[in-house]
Amino acid sequence: MRSLLGSTVTEESDLGAGHEWSLRRVTLADGRRVFVKEAGRVLEGLFAAEANGLRWLAEGWRASARTEPPPVPGVLAADDTTLVLPWIESGSPTPQAAERLGRDLATLHGSGADSYGAPWPGYIAELPLDNTGGDDWPDWYARRRVLPYVRIAVDRGAMSGRDAQEIESAAGHIADTAGPQEPPARIHGDLWSGNVLWGHDHAWLIDPAAHGGHRETDLAMLALFGAPHLDRILAAYDEAYPLADGWRARVPLHQLHPLLVHLALFGATYRDQVLAAARRL
Repeated sequence: MRSLLGSTVTEESDLGAGHEWSLRRVTLADGRRVFVKEAGRVLEGLFAAEANGLRWLAEGWRASARTEPPPVPGVLAADDTTLVLPWIESGSPTPQAAERLGRDLATLHGSGADSYGAPWPGYIAELPLDNTGGDDWPDWYARRRVLPYVRIAVDRGAMSGRDAQEIESAAGHIADTAGPQEPPARIHGDLWSGNVLWGHDHAWLIDPAAHGGHRETDLAMLALFGAPHLDRILAAYDEAYPLADGWRARVPLHQLHPLLVHLALFGATYRDQVLAAARRL
């Protein structure tokens, strides 16, 4: 029988697959249950990026004044093909948990980052995420989060060169629509509702593409595909860390990157949403 974390594996449950990896719940002989994510092929730095992000978010949390444990799982093990995390029992997305999520996000964002980007090579799903640092968010967002995925989408046939020109033109207007300058925030980076795991009394943030970014990006991502009790999340966040005027009008700007990622990953189904977000700029 194989072993994991120094203990014999006694039971494994297949939880399906996502992107390039399989997911399993594993029970160990010492009584622990863990979550295992295993890649079918080596993507250099893939799980290191996720592990680094989880640790970095936890470090920011611990540097704040909050006394609760961080709302991210601890990393038990990580290598080129495997990531092991504690097993988290799922619960319900109650209004109270949603309000706590808003406050938790405000705490994480407020813990800050040294610059935009991160000191490790990133991934979002199985796509590389350029974490080269920068100090000017509109320029950094265009160079590191928008234009690379335009090129990938064109190369994969998900949109035309004419579409790409329209988005590239819109990217030139990011500075005009970005709102007041803010310091780099410590963000999750891929915070769609599927990466919020609702536990028994609070929400856990999983599968991050963590980096120093704009705090409105996480909130726009939550809104992109809908999240339970989103109004309560946003209200609690705004109470804890007030948002700059006009933030709602900037949602399409912050959704442009994740929509481009989806276009690159899943094809032309997302083309119209990408172009609509770009035209809002």
